[in-house]
Amino acid sequence: MVKGRLPGPERRAQILSVSRRVLARNGYHGTTMTDIADAAGVTKPVLYQHFSSKRELYRTVLEDVGARLEASVVEAASAASEPRERAESGIRAYARFVEQDSDGFDLLFSGANRQDEEWSPIIAAVERSLAQAVASLIDVPTISSRRRQILAHGIIGLAESMMRFARTDGQLHYSQDELVRDLTDLTWSGLRGLDS
Repeated sequence: MVKGRLPGPERRAQILSVSRRVLARNGYHGTTMTDIADAAGVTKPVLYQHFSSKRELYRTVLEDVGARLEASVVEAASAASEPRERAESGIRAYARFVEQDSDGFDLLFSGANRQDEEWSPIIAAVERSLAQAVASLIDVPTISSRRRQILAHGIIGLAESMMRFARTDGQLHYSQDELVRDLTDLTWSGLRGLDS
């Protein structure tokens, strides 16, 4: 619980952070705005100043997690100069993001959200945006931009699946370094093996 008066943008960010944790633990239907207000150390009127409804809050949480994940992957990959280093840097940033914000990762990629007609379009939009960013980083001159998009979706799905397995049942089945190495090797070998 955070006490004290924060400027509006800081309070909003704090509420989003607390909401990720509460929503990941209790789920959308098992969480009330009172639960979030209590956990954030604010009154319900303050919470409603920032978010008009639980739906708006949840939508904002999902979009925020997606935007931060994309930004961290793109920033890390763009800073690298060599194609393999770019792949490894992006994958390492993804793994670090999952480790540091496992609640956000779980909310964004939970099976329940993918099946929900209200939330699945948000998840799909996040995945498309991330895939566009990853596609722009694929350095294989002989393939079309459409094929880059398809491959980018495959890379994202592979990363998500391996990250999820690495954390199955609350146990870490892979160290972050092993996960990054294996995912980079798999991705890089696949990309290098592409022909026109």
